[in-house]
Amino acid sequence: MNSKKIPGLYIHIPFCLSKCPYCDFYSSTSISAAPDFLNGLSKEMEMYRHQFNPIDTVYIGGGTPSLLSPEQLENILTKVRKNFDLIADAEITIEANPADLNQSFLESMREIGINRINIGAQSFDEKVLGFLGRRHSVKEAISAVEAPRKAGFENIGLDLIYGVPGQGIGVWLNTLKQGIAFSPEHLSCYQLTLEPKTPLGRRWQAGEFSAPGEELQYEFFMKTSEFLEEAGYIHYEVSNFARGMEHASKHNQKYWDHSPFLGLGPSAHSFHGNQRWWNHRSFDQYLASINAGNLPVQETETLTIEQLRLEALYLGLRTKKGISLQDFKKQYHSDLLSGKKKIFKKLEEAGFIAIRDGYLYPTPTGLAIADTLSLI
Repeated sequence: MNSKKIPGLYIHIPFCLSKCPYCDFYSSTSISAAPDFLNGLSKEMEMYRHQFNPIDTVYIGGGTPSLLSPEQLENILTKVRKNFDLIADAEITIEANPADLNQSFLESMREIGINRINIGAQSFDEKVLGFLGRRHSVKEAISAVEAPRKAGFENIGLDLIYGVPGQGIGVWLNTLKQGIAFSPEHLSCYQLTLEPKTPLGRRWQAGEFSAPGEELQYEFFMKTSEFLEEAGYIHYEVSNFARGMEHASKHNQKYWDHSPFLGLGPSAHSFHGNQRWWNHRSFDQYLASINAGNLPVQETETLTIEQLRLEALYLGLRTKKGISLQDFKKQYHSDLLSGKKKIFKKLEEAGFIAIRDGYLYPTPTGLAIADTLSLI
């Protein structure tokens, strides 16, 4: 591991008012357990005290972090600062549901030090929102995107979903047009994934609706990239776009370059060196472990140098920056170009990758098939 990489901190807030039928992230609809969770979270932080320092990003995700009160969120950040060496200009992000946002809440977020907000709008089309089971309307989504700017936020991100059955390219492009009308600094555009254990996944398996085929998925991806790049956004990772790299998510980039990160809360994942571990995907088990004086870790795995190398290849080919051939060789003891010249040449001629200035990186077409590219 590159010792110069600064760690990040992820905090999973495991509460939602209602569960979206496509979501596979861990959450509970019993928000009454929030005080017990916050107490457990505080103890978990203390168990990691003086580790993972310094940190330069905090990402409060979920679940629905915006369900917590400003006082509860302030308490979390106070404990973070007490237990970790948080640098002065750290990026501190909170995920928010449009239905939860109002001026008072947003101003409180700014006051306690949150400087980046990620809004789960998902769509600006009522039919799409209805299919996705979202609890906000288009009107609330629009209001939620406008409000943070008035509250002083200078780093606003939008999450949007495409590839929804019945959505169509035209409907999706209209959502993108509405999205960029607010000039957000960041856009995350995800293709709908139908996880088998979710309600929507079960409906799809039962044949209630059909999902877009590969050709339409590819069209969605390429139209998204072309539209947003023409609008001035950098397509810096498969699903992510920024209005200048200074607005790229510092926290999420840690996941793509093997930087260390610590995950707190039920189901949260962590990574350091060649170790990866994850917490219990159960609120009760999480609390029981902590109250017994133990870390709430469900499982740990030690990665071999070969596994780290393959991961670095997979993750690097998901980013516009790509892979530094020199750094890759130094870190993973492998010359990427050696023995694969013919494969790389074919991929380059086909327009999937480029090799320039010591970097191997995917073209926009290559980003569309990034998972396949990594199998080289």
